[in-house]
Amino acid sequence: MKISSSTSELLHHLQTLARVASTRSAIQALSGVRIVAETDSIELQATDTELSIRVPLTGKVESPGSVVLPARLLLEVVRQLGAPEVTLELRTDEQDVEVQSGTAQYHLRTLRLEDFPELPSAGGDTQLAMPAAAFIETIARVSRSASRDETRPILTGVLVSASGNELRMVATDSYRLSVKETALEQPLKESFEANVPARALEELARLVEPETESISIGVSANQVVFEVGAVALSSRLIDGQFPNYQQLLPDAFEHELTISTEEFLTVARRISLLAQKNAPLRLSFTEGELTLSAQTPDVGEAKDTLPVPFAGEPMEIGFNPEFLVAGLESTTASDVILKIINPLRPGLIVSGDGSGFLYLIMPIRLNV
Repeated sequence: MKISSSTSELLHHLQTLARVASTRSAIQALSGVRIVAETDSIELQATDTELSIRVPLTGKVESPGSVVLPARLLLEVVRQLGAPEVTLELRTDEQDVEVQSGTAQYHLRTLRLEDFPELPSAGGDTQLAMPAAAFIETIARVSRSASRDETRPILTGVLVSASGNELRMVATDSYRLSVKETALEQPLKESFEANVPARALEELARLVEPETESISIGVSANQVVFEVGAVALSSRLIDGQFPNYQQLLPDAFEHELTISTEEFLTVARRISLLAQKNAPLRLSFTEGELTLSAQTPDVGEAKDTLPVPFAGEPMEIGFNPEFLVAGLESTTASDVILKIINPLRPGLIVSGDGSGFLYLIMPIRLNV
């Protein structure tokens, strides 16, 4: 195998591939990037068996073939090259690849090609085209609420459902819940529901350029394949029953307060600086006013106020500061509606513009 390509394009693709390549597998080939050179095309591949990606590379093929190279090492090598073009040539006898660019020359040992698995192909039982902007914007609203705890795999996913003119995504880590319903301009020809790993959706969001109009989605029993132009990202689906999020939402609330998102977020960020070592962010409601405060022993304390349309008996509720800020950051509306019941029941943040975003957050029991 011998190919030549633009250094900058190869670097751009390797930055994506290196994020997908495994860092924990005992199979060395999974930490690599496979380069597949056909007579008139070049494709780069990476996988950790859960998530896979195929990326076409523009270049010249002098000799077809395939090889697997360590993804992160190749990335760092290409990052340091100064010339605009780079050539990679497999030296079979030496079991390495010669990387030549300008006056720089490297010889990189190959990984076992036969240990690199075949990647899923496009297609599936359900196939549909999704408007890219709507899909990626919906991912941005909910994905951070998915759990990062691998011991609870169901919660590491985002429940994606699409039917007719509606796209919905739901994510929860059991401490907070995000739901975003997005209206689609054109009705979908098919519908689906799947628990997709949040990591896969976040990687997909990085692949979509501002000019991308559509994403092709193929869903089968245990696999989903997203196609963005000539790039294909595939992921295993998460088995098991996703929590019934409707049951988690209270039927009624004692207070519903419309608050400026920017003001609320600014004050929450400001006071959260002193909510360290698992200290809660305290929200104290009195007539017409909300005071946010935080105190961390041996560090300090802070408080600030903002006007809110609160009426009734004074009340104080505590939230995880990171989670509250994340909920406010996830809405794009100028106002949010904060719905609360009492200090021991969840609070709900709803987008004030009717865009279909809501964020449920569990309270922290406060010590008086």
